[in-house]
Amino acid sequence: MEIKINLFITLLLYAFVISQSFFYILALSKVTKSMQAMTYIEARQLLDKNLQGSLSIVYYLALAASITLTSFCVINPSGVLFISSIISLVSLIIDVTLSLKGNVPLNKIINTWTVSNYPANWKEYRAKWFMVYQLRQAVNIIGFVSLLAGLVFGFY
Repeated sequence: MEIKINLFITLLLYAFVISQSFFYILALSKVTKSMQAMTYIEARQLLDKNLQGSLSIVYYLALAASITLTSFCVINPSGVLFISSIISLVSLIIDVTLSLKGNVPLNKIINTWTVSNYPANWKEYRAKWFMVYQLRQAVNIIGFVSLLAGLVFGFY
């Protein structure tokens, strides 16, 4: 029963993590890429300011739940749920690493800009940010789908 409860919690937290990816895939990516510099700077800074604290908490909780789930599932190391929990945990770690090494430093740079003082190559920063974020999207979608597969195929 502990495994099922932890799987539920992990899926729920992972759903919060992946929701931002799906939102970017569905709309925000196209919208952001069509913004002019002033609008992009203002929107990016507002998003970063409002997501920084709450998203960090979600990631910490998701990591903790994923580690706990994997440790519960180790009793059956050849089982589908254990394998899927490992894949989702590794995916989450890669996502966090890409964020800390790529998106966070870029956010810090963008947060120093003002709508009247920004570099001429601001579009290059935006393109770099999206390149890293698209890698993160792929990784966290793989992790989430893996958890879903563990739920569907891991219990008999």
